[in-house]
Amino acid sequence: MLYLTLRHYEYICAVVQHGSLSAAAEAVHVSQPALSAALSRIEDHLGYSLFLRRRGTALTLTPQGRDFAAQAQELLDHARRLEDPKGSGAGQRGLMLACFSDLAPFLLAPALKALRQALPEVEVRHRACGFDPLINALTEGEADLAITFDLGLDAGFSRAELDRFSPHALVPPEHPLATRSGLTLAEVVLHPLVLSQEGLSVQHMLGLFKAQGLVPRIAHRADSLELLRSLAANGEGVGISYSLPPGGMSYDGKPLCAVRITDQAAEEPVILAAHTQLPDASPAFKARDILRTVLSARRSELIAGRSDLAQADHHID
Repeated sequence: MLYLTLRHYEYICAVVQHGSLSAAAEAVHVSQPALSAALSRIEDHLGYSLFLRRRGTALTLTPQGRDFAAQAQELLDHARRLEDPKGSGAGQRGLMLACFSDLAPFLLAPALKALRQALPEVEVRHRACGFDPLINALTEGEADLAITFDLGLDAGFSRAELDRFSPHALVPPEHPLATRSGLTLAEVVLHPLVLSQEGLSVQHMLGLFKAQGLVPRIAHRADSLELLRSLAANGEGVGISYSLPPGGMSYDGKPLCAVRITDQAAEEPVILAAHTQLPDASPAFKARDILRTVLSARRSELIAGRSDLAQADHHID
């Protein structure tokens, strides 16, 4: 338990600034005897003298007192910045960016590059994870910003929409759905499905089917995007994914076709999430504006890439 309070540090700095007990006591709104007694208690607690007291002369700092007073002033300055609603976080030099794991391969690296170029004085850290750890990191204040689908977040967070993704059905070229230009959920549900193991993701997808009175048959629940793609490419079921990496091959070298699911209700926004109250002077506030610009520009690149992939899929022999 700390013995000294900010008030004690304020007493010491006031004496240093004003040079006398009487002037310092007036500045901090206490009586001179009370201030003198407080200084004595502080020195007793520290075990050394902060000031030299000579009758008829002003108080002067001891060498130890000089070092202590300098650190006390830094502490008070930092406390004032923390209490200032307009300057809160101005001393912050770190930033944690979280990103949903399926989106990280597309968006995280461009985001980090932009932040490090625009905010070279800020230590930018990152974390790619599933929905539950991401939401916990935001809620507990471990993450300042997050790039994610708009699933599971409450009204306590601000949202800036970066893009809207439609899910795609993933199938091998020989599958009867491979040549289609678009599919509805009602058509997809006629086939066994490969869905993500991610809790909120699978709940969301099952909710889309349920809203139309459809009951899907789930052949597999994959714990990674690439496993989902591989299972689909090997004919284990129709994979459904919102994330669509460029290139029509799974990790194990099998060709893979992606067919857009056209139900409008299935579209899902990709958002930049943050606490609603970000101090204007904080790195997170500045980073939010930077990421909105960079990732919105990235949107057109991703749309073009998904369009090219969809066209290429229909030309696979």
